[in-house]
Amino acid sequence: MSHEIFSRRFVRIIISHYLKYDRENPFIFIAAILAFLGIAAGVMVLMLAMGIMNGTQKEFEKKLFVMNYPITMVSFVPDKLNDNFIASLQKKFPDLRFSPYYSTQVIGKNESLVQGSLLYGVDFAKESSINPIFAKAKGASNIPFKVIIGDGLASDMNVTKGGKITLYFSEQQAIGFSTMPLQKRFTVDGIFKSGLKVYDKAIIYTTYDAFEKLLDRPKGIYDGVHIYAKDPMKSIKDIQPLLPEGIVAEGWWEQNGNFFAAMEMEKKALFLVLLLIILVASLNIISSLLMTVMSRRSEIALMRTLGATKAEIRAIFFRLGLIIGMAGVVTGTILGLIGKWALETFDIITLPEDVYGTTKLPIDLTFSDYGMIVLGTCIIILISSIYPAKKASQTDPLTALRNE
Repeated sequence: MSHEIFSRRFVRIIISHYLKYDRENPFIFIAAILAFLGIAAGVMVLMLAMGIMNGTQKEFEKKLFVMNYPITMVSFVPDKLNDNFIASLQKKFPDLRFSPYYSTQVIGKNESLVQGSLLYGVDFAKESSINPIFAKAKGASNIPFKVIIGDGLASDMNVTKGGKITLYFSEQQAIGFSTMPLQKRFTVDGIFKSGLKVYDKAIIYTTYDAFEKLLDRPKGIYDGVHIYAKDPMKSIKDIQPLLPEGIVAEGWWEQNGNFFAAMEMEKKALFLVLLLIILVASLNIISSLLMTVMSRRSEIALMRTLGATKAEIRAIFFRLGLIIGMAGVVTGTILGLIGKWALETFDIITLPEDVYGTTKLPIDLTFSDYGMIVLGTCIIILISSIYPAKKASQTDPLTALRNE
């Protein structure tokens, strides 16, 4: 027991001695400082990069979640997706909210400006209950032929709320002895802004009545249903067994699977690339410890002759590497948190809203990502400390003292 206490105390004393600045060998101290700064910088950059990747992904998820809806049911056969079937689902799943819709492709025209879009016929009250962006944009007028359009489309078509826009349908109407595409002039009753320009340009909403009158659609038979669920991944598994042939249900994550898979791959690649910063810094730990071993050969030999064991010598240099590395991890963590706070508090970086859906740089560092950063860094530090420690413990006292 007394030998163990002496051993620990001895190791601590020698470590504190070797951590001090050595005027005779300043490059050893400089190499240790560079290793410390490199690891601190690597941890900080990894924290900020992972936080930005997570924040950006969640920002896209939030936007896509609303405009794609948690679950969407689509019918590929006529008559099956009707009021009776939807009512039966509503009875079995009272926690879900359903908004049936009609859909068709249209071409919008205003003055000489033309733009293709997707027109939805919806119940404004039901759609508002599952889509806060739509609920915020819809007007309160009782105009029979009205539309809610996106901010991007309104800008491209040079139209404002209360203005008029002509929609051309693929259906034909008879004009004299010939036919021409069906067209109707609508009043813009509201303009929504989802934050993603591709949706703001492509989606138009109108009422059931307008859709049924123009396209002669039977009441109560729909093209699809938008569904809101708190836990869509669980709800879709409960719904799918009840769907008849010809009706499918898709989650928002399935509709954008390739996009999020690509983002996840980018995140992993970025993590590995930035981990190289720490790997390079760890080389400074190896070089610093090896230089310490070479310059302290006579001291190591003297300690061995006075009774120090190989395990104690190995522990001294192994712990030296750990101290340099872990000090870098702690400092990097503090710098990363300061950087995260600064980016969240001040508009240091401004993003184009039409590309990213927000002007503020989103940062969301998860505990799991931070854990991976620390784990990866610690593994590199441990590996970097093993070889110099082993080399120091293999110092032959007789050879070292003879050379001195």
